[in-house]
Amino acid sequence: MKENLVLTQEWDKTFPKSDKVEHSKATFHNRYGITLAADVYKPKNAEGKLAAIAVCGPFGAVKEQAAGLYAQTMAERGFLTLAFDPSFTGESGGQPRYMASPDINTEDFQAAVDYLSLREEVDPEKIGIIGICGWGGLALNAAAIDTRIKVTVASTMYDMTRVNANGYFDAEDNEAARYEKKRALNAQRIEDYKNGSYALGGGVAEQIPEDAPFFVKDYHDYYKTPRGYHVRSLNSNGGWNVTGTMSFMNQPILQFSNEIRSAVLIIHGEKAHSCYFSRDAYAAIMEGNPRPENKELLIIPGAVHTDLYDKLDVIPFGKMVDFFRAAM
Repeated sequence: MKENLVLTQEWDKTFPKSDKVEHSKATFHNRYGITLAADVYKPKNAEGKLAAIAVCGPFGAVKEQAAGLYAQTMAERGFLTLAFDPSFTGESGGQPRYMASPDINTEDFQAAVDYLSLREEVDPEKIGIIGICGWGGLALNAAAIDTRIKVTVASTMYDMTRVNANGYFDAEDNEAARYEKKRALNAQRIEDYKNGSYALGGGVAEQIPEDAPFFVKDYHDYYKTPRGYHVRSLNSNGGWNVTGTMSFMNQPILQFSNEIRSAVLIIHGEKAHSCYFSRDAYAAIMEGNPRPENKELLIIPGAVHTDLYDKLDVIPFGKMVDFFRAAM
């Protein structure tokens, strides 16, 4: 069932290695037979069964970026953590490359729970997940279907179905705009089939004009500078396939999110262009929820979208630790 992956053994993260944790590589497979690559972070000198957390995101990033930083930091605080590359990206398997799927990528989180549940040093009754950016929405989607997940944290989240179907700030939320996007994507399918390869859409641009929206400059400051650049990151380089996220246009995630009984913490920056995703997702979760007491929306004053990628003085790790421990 498993593909043979070649994993980088050297430390190639965008953040320094901690002397408080043990780091190792791992692979696991999802129910579609795709083998996923991961970094495992374990507190040094840990004893007994540990609570565990699977981490992924942002959308178009790799585990050597923000996900790994979150995972290592939470391991310093006593959790066994797993930062993984999604299907079709990074060191993980899956062909063709640079595709995304609301179903398969939700399954990636569930497969991580499978793997963690069977690790000898993990308490299978104490497993949570963290999703960053687009993987925040997918983490909530996983929580809506997977009763094994005890705690979910969505940080600086995107609803990838909403932004693909409606555009940023819902500015393209009309039939005509969606039709033109679908027409262009289907024309690209013909070109790809004819060429026998998939055209890339391009990651974050190398040069940003002065009049670019702030959030574009925000992404550039992370993905295209030494702060966050990584050679395997889609956003830092060639991006997704042009048709890579096509299915997000009419296959919404977050169905029945208001039936999530497990604990949910949604974190977002007050000044982030994307904050409306979290505010609306939280409101939808709370509508008639059977367990409203274990749901929380935390807005970080003054923070922008990528502040929650890597700024240790902004990301509320203390709050996250307390939330995980209380809910587990």
